[in-house]
Amino acid sequence: MSHDRQTVLIVGAFAFLLSLALADPALASSGGGLPWEGPLQRIQQSITGPVAGFIALAAVAVAGGMLIFGGELNDFARRLMYVVLVAGILLGATQIVALFGATGASIGDVEAFVTSFETGERARG
Repeated sequence: MSHDRQTVLIVGAFAFLLSLALADPALASSGGGLPWEGPLQRIQQSITGPVAGFIALAAVAVAGGMLIFGGELNDFARRLMYVVLVAGILLGATQIVALFGATGASIGDVEAFVTSFETGERARG
């Protein structure tokens, strides 16, 4: 084996061992949040909160009233009212769905399921 090849193998083995030693803390991390998750969660909370529901209700009421009782609206105003109406409906979609009793995904009690599975009881429901 030549001297150059032996040096390359030693440096390669050292680099491999060093990368394994440095990768352990990175692989053990809990995977904290990405930098943009916090602001996006705040936006989601503000869009789905009660204030957004009142804004959506007002937008639908005003746009609907303008379209019904507005008389002769020019084309731009009518299209603008349609945009406001659709934006109000989209903004209030979570409240509209909540009126029908639907909620987000519900995950059952895992511990009760595991306990009933271990004891051999069948889940009711």
